[in-house]
Order: sequence, then C-alpha cells, then structure tokens
Amino acid sequence: MQALENNGTWELVPLPPSKTTGGCKWVYTIKVGPNGKVDRLKARLVAKGYTQVYGLDYCDTFSPVVKIIIVRLFLAMAAIRHWPLHQLDIKNAFLHGDLEKDIYMEQPPGFVAQGEYDLVCKLH
Repeated sequence: MQALENNGTWELVPLPPSKTTGGCKWVYTIKVGPNGKVDRLKARLVAKGYTQVYGLDYCDTFSPVVKIIIVRLFLAMAAIRHWPLHQLDIKNAFLHGDLEKDIYMEQPPGFVAQGEYDLVCKLH
C-alpha cells in the first residue's frame, strides 16, 4: 500500500455525477523458496476488469503481458549478436501509461481513508 501511495497511483476525490467506479481486490501469493519453505508473502491490488461494457471498452486490454516465446526470441537475438545481458530484480512494478479518460476506482478493501468513506480513487 505504501508503494502505491509513494508512486502517486491515485488521488482521493468525490465521485463526479454521471461517473461510475470500478472495483478492486487484493490478490495474495505465497512465494516458496528452493528449499520448499515459505520465502515471503506477497499482495497486489488489481482493478476488477469485468465491469467493461460490450461495444464501449470490452476489447480493451489493460495490462500488457509478455509471452515466453518473445523472451526466448530476444535471448536468442542477444546470443547471436553478442549483446551483453544484465539481470535486475524489481521489488515493485507499475504500469505507466497515459489514460485517455478519467477512471475512478473504489478505495482498496481494508484501506479506506479514515473519515473519507465517500471518496473514490481517481487513477493517474
């Protein structure tokens, strides 16, 4: 939650008339180390995408995902062309893109701002 706030993912605003909000939910994952023991517990906040309207935004994709075949292709190209490869570990990944319209989301479950129950998250 702290990473979402530090990144300026949203701001709390009153919901404008004629606008609707999308929901969100927490997805929990247990990461297991090579020895089989629990390494860490992870949580991520995802917007509920099933509120799309057919004919309006039904075919829109909101999170680009790379397929393993593309990763293999780039690794093969790097090997053939002798490009240097580097590895890095990213603790928090955020999609950065320009929103074409204002998108409003409910406040995350369990993290509703105290005294601001009627506000919603305007996504940046």
